Amino acid sequence: MRVITGSARGKRLRELEGLETRPTTDRVKESIFNIVQFDVEGRKVLDLFGGTGQLGIEALSRGAERCTFVDMRRDAVNVIRENLKATRLAERAQVFQGDAMAWLRSCREKFDLVFLDPPYASGLLQQALETGCDIDILTENGIMVCESAVDTPLPELRAPYVKGREYRYGKIKITLYRREL
Repeated sequence: MRVITGSARGKRLRELEGLETRPTTDRVKESIFNIVQFDVEGRKVLDLFGGTGQLGIEALSRGAERCTFVDMRRDAVNVIRENLKATRLAERAQVFQGDAMAWLRSCREKFDLVFLDPPYASGLLQQALETGCDIDILTENGIMVCESAVDTPLPELRAPYVKGREYRYGKIKITLYRREL
């Protein structure tokens, strides 16, 4: 796992031990950032199920203003902090340990770009999408980027949230949601 481009380009990121966390492959990560390349610089980012922090760190490396990371696991939060320190991006980041859904329900902030990549079979992706819509988590023209198994159906959300394109990479699906005016 490495940072693809930007200020921390080429920096290797520490991974979590065990099989509980499934890191986004470099190929899929590169595709995600090709899709949102014009929606990163200067933006406020949320990496809700942070894991190793690689999606948020990639956004920071590419010029995001700041990123908030949330993960339930203490070891994941420690890895995120170590990766932020190693990439020299810690000053533009906030890291929270706790239940992502509880954090989301208490969130009083809006974000330009939200990464949602929870464990595939957990049902958390659908919950996060619906909660994000209910609390209106995105700024105008904001984007939620969702990673899921290719066979996972994702819901339509109520206006102003619009389900956009889906991109398939083998067994992985990336789905975009936008907040329209």
